[in-house]
Amino acid sequence: MKKLVALLLVGTFAFTLAACNGDDDVEEVNLDYVNWAEGIAMNYLAEVLIEDEMGYDVNSTEGEPGVVFTSVAEGDADFFVDAWLPLTHESYWDQYGDDILDLGYNFEEAPIGLVVPDYVDIDSIDELNDYEDEFGGEIVGIEPGAGIMEATDNAIEEYDLNFTLEDTSDPVMVAELGDAIENDEWIVVTGWEPHYKFADYDLKFLDDPEDVYGEPDNIHTVARPGADEDLPEVTEFFENFYFTSEELGDLMGDFQEYGDDMDDAEIARQWAEENEDIWSDWIPE
Repeated sequence: MKKLVALLLVGTFAFTLAACNGDDDVEEVNLDYVNWAEGIAMNYLAEVLIEDEMGYDVNSTEGEPGVVFTSVAEGDADFFVDAWLPLTHESYWDQYGDDILDLGYNFEEAPIGLVVPDYVDIDSIDELNDYEDEFGGEIVGIEPGAGIMEATDNAIEEYDLNFTLEDTSDPVMVAELGDAIENDEWIVVTGWEPHYKFADYDLKFLDDPEDVYGEPDNIHTVARPGADEDLPEVTEFFENFYFTSEELGDLMGDFQEYGDDMDDAEIARQWAEENEDIWSDWIPE
């Protein structure tokens, strides 16, 4: 009987040790993302592909842009797929760029600026003051740390606008935009593409004759120092990670459509199952 108990104990210990060693063999990848529609969609697609197709354990953490750039530069996060360069995140790049690896862009020519519903009878930022009352003297923005918010502060000064910039968030901005459109009201918001609001509503960018918002950014994937050496396979995946406007718009549309019923990883996994032809070449051989 004692021998049987001893054998059982040895077997249990061996199983536990094997399980622990197995967990140790699974490498972790830490992704940071900002609560922007395209960033959430791209991040969680990357998460499920790196886990399901490459066998890593992925942790995703949301943060404000400044926090995310700090986290990547200091090595607390491995990758960030939503760096808008050269303009939107210029101030963060000036501060942290020497300590961050740029893995190239995953989306080309992403414009930013001020956006209105297409029924609004103006076409340029320099016309806003003429319709201050119709707009309520307010531009609806997103998080105060976002680069587009800094650019909009500059636009208010450059165009001498009698407007205040409202700090909200991407979801709140979209909700206010939708409410205004439903009631045929005038509204001006900070806007960028890619974004699902352009699929949901008929919108237009206001012309920017002073070129405050600059040329369209590209969206880059960035990594912490040493990620290319510590996680070479994942780094290669992100170097291959790329979307056309149609592909990213389709992915973001799924997040918008199913967001109330499914969690982010489930939505991304469902999209991945239906679009293997898009991402199969991203996976290193």
